[in-house]
Amino acid sequence: MVLRAGLLIILGTASANSATGFAGAAACRPCHAAVFAAQSASEHARALARSSATQPPEWAFGAGVQAITFVRRLDAEHYLEEGRSWYRESDSFEITPGHQNAAGVRYRIFDPAAGILRCFVCHSTGPVALDADESIMPAELGVRCESCHGPAADHVHDPARVKPRNPGKFTAARLNQMCGDCHRKPAAPDETSNLADPWNARHQPLMLAASKCFKASQGKLSCLTCHSPHAPLEQPAAAYDSACTKCHPAARHTQPVGARPCAECHMPAVRAQSHLSFSTHRIAIYPR
Repeated sequence: MVLRAGLLIILGTASANSATGFAGAAACRPCHAAVFAAQSASEHARALARSSATQPPEWAFGAGVQAITFVRRLDAEHYLEEGRSWYRESDSFEITPGHQNAAGVRYRIFDPAAGILRCFVCHSTGPVALDADESIMPAELGVRCESCHGPAADHVHDPARVKPRNPGKFTAARLNQMCGDCHRKPAAPDETSNLADPWNARHQPLMLAASKCFKASQGKLSCLTCHSPHAPLEQPAAAYDSACTKCHPAARHTQPVGARPCAECHMPAVRAQSHLSFSTHRIAIYPR
């Protein structure tokens, strides 16, 4: 067991979960069947998979709602993030998000920045392990129960005495920090972020923390105000109107809006790059 760049790496996969107190999502199912079923169908649960026979090898990152990026072992010391990802919008392979060309990006397994390991950490649950040949092996595919609730082996063994972490009781700021571990944390007090950069639309905690609604809510507005932590993401913008009207029951508009959903105007879709758009989480009044 070694620690590199702040990441826990288990050498050898056989006892990875037991050594760190993780039980695996299946252990949650007997007592939480409905939540388990909902979360299993969510995008988080499908954040990482082995590539299918029709996909580039070896790992498929992303649930495919917008895109899937592929990663493979390149040689004894490196992994390659492929330079072409599949995009649902065009049903085609185009340049991978953040890449400059189709050559791909090489990551050294034991680079001090631990770039490739962090990719696996955010798309899986539990400790990232290295096999005897130093192939990266996630403990559990996808973002499952213990990614948010913490290691639960002791809870499974003695549920009455040992309670798992409950993010539902976190403050909005703490929850934003936790989600930001993978979705990018809010800007630090001494940090300046270009909030007008379209690429930042994909960094929800960063943008939410910068919005007036978040700042003025006095901790009432958090990720969980709008999003179920277990169910698949609701795609229609109108699905979030009820969350908006809790604080704005009689919103006044300076021009006719008709039946347009709140988020369509106040959280408009931003095209981060070709074939990739995100609803900005910097809630504001935008020119039409």
